[in-house]
Amino acid sequence: MVRVGNRMILYSIHGAEDGLPAVSFGGTPSTRWKRPDALAAIESSGLRVASPDRPGYGGSTRWAGRTVASAVEDAVAVADALGWDRFAITGGSGGGPHALACAALLPDRVTRCAVIGSNAPPIVDGPEPTEEEELADPRRNRTSWLAVHGDLRPGFEETARTIMAAVEAGGPEIPPQPGEVPGPPARESSEAMARLTATFVTSHDGWLDDHVAFATPWGFSLGDIRVPVSLWHGSDDERAGKSVDILAAAMPHAERKYYVGGHIPPTNAYRELLRWLTLS
Repeated sequence: MVRVGNRMILYSIHGAEDGLPAVSFGGTPSTRWKRPDALAAIESSGLRVASPDRPGYGGSTRWAGRTVASAVEDAVAVADALGWDRFAITGGSGGGPHALACAALLPDRVTRCAVIGSNAPPIVDGPEPTEEEELADPRRNRTSWLAVHGDLRPGFEETARTIMAAVEAGGPEIPPQPGEVPGPPARESSEAMARLTATFVTSHDGWLDDHVAFATPWGFSLGDIRVPVSLWHGSDDERAGKSVDILAAAMPHAERKYYVGGHIPPTNAYRELLRWLTLS
């Protein structure tokens, strides 16, 4: 735990004690608690990974009105508390923009930045997007539009109830991709239930504030990023692929990385991403 002013930031840390430092931002919504497959990949990666809960998640103090760039303050606080002068940065899904903010605004401290399944800055002007517009352009999506023009909380609460009802009925922690065998029932694992409860039951504040931050100015320019960047997405994740098209156009020097799978990367892809962060 580290304090920034009157806020408290909770974080987990895993990997070799003498590993290369890295800060990892979780998706939207998620918390600092990682699944066993991700932890195993980190432990064998040669990295020392700190995973902070963004404000409003997991126990970190809410920061209403935060921007995507606000994540820089928390990354610096965690890195300073650990004595890290230089560190890699990574983020999955909704953690991607926050990692990119650190790459843009901390060029003297961030060594490399890898994002996976990241969203791109949305377009929220005009009327509510149609389903056809959402399919054609991930920047025109109803969630981002409602973050500015409506109220996301009722929809999030309903989504959370649906997810937890499926879990209580014997479903796995992570719904399987088409053709995959479902994982074991989440309700049989106290650790899985703790992760799900922290994400979908305890509070929806971080989830809401993330989307408001995505739908308002991010606080930095993608074109200002000069550190090495890799943009990862799965072969079955069409929406993320379209977002990568947009991000790559704004960052011509970024490397595009593909893996076979969906929005949540399989273990082999996550291991490869972590290995990329260790390159000099």
